[in-house]
Formats: sequence, structure tokens, C-alpha cells
Amino acid sequence: MEFLDRLLTCADCGCEFIFTAGEQLFFFHKQFTNDPKRRKPCKSKQGGTGLKAGTGPAAAGLSRTDTRTECSACGIETTVPFKPTQWRPVLCRQCFQSNRAPTTGALVTAAATAKMVAGTGAEHTGVGAELLVAAEAPHA
Repeated sequence: MEFLDRLLTCADCGCEFIFTAGEQLFFFHKQFTNDPKRRKPCKSKQGGTGLKAGTGPAAAGLSRTDTRTECSACGIETTVPFKPTQWRPVLCRQCFQSNRAPTTGALVTAAATAKMVAGTGAEHTGVGAELLVAAEAPHA
């Protein structure tokens, strides 16, 4: 099927705009049955769907919800960018960063992993001590 550029009239402002062959091909592949009714600027004004990449929610008129709450670990008052639920702990920035796994590109060593396992309930599994001994043993 051959597509040619066509002139259409915008339903909002009454201006003519070009419905290009490429746009028609796109509509055809997406199985859209109707031609566009509005120019791109009029469409973006009307529905807010014409957001450009990188503009973020603030540019779209959406505000971030900050909630004041108490840190579950240290008890200080903090603000978080979400509405906390009762069944999940909420941490302040300092506690969150101290509890976080290292993400600086350094690999967690077997010894560090064994220490973490041994310190967090490994006594119930019976495996923590063996891991710790094996991890701290000198490697050849």
C-alpha cells in the first residue's frame, strides 16, 4: 500500500497540518482506523500526553507527596516520598544507606557474606559457623 502526505484540518484550532506518509504507515501498522483530528501542539495542550522525555512529573503539574514519619530503626522524625504502610519499616536516609548492600562496584566477598549470614539468624540453620570458618580460611 502506498502512502502520500495529506492535508488535514485540526479540530481545535482549524489550522491545516500535514499527515505524513510515515505517520500514515505508523497508523497502518498499529491498526488505527481513524486519521488524527488535532495537530501535535493542540493534542499536547489538550490531554497532557505530549510530554517530552526528561521533563519529569513536576513539569506535568504532578507534585511529589512527602510524608512525615518516624524512622523504624533510630526513631528520629523524617520525611519520605511515599505513603508508608503499617506492615513495612520506614527508615531515614542515614539508616537506609547503612543497611543497604554495597553498590559501589565492589563485590561482596565470601567472608563478608558468611559474616552477614552468621549475624542474621544463621544459628537456626546450623550452616553459618561452617561458612564463616570456610570463608576466613586462607586461600591458596
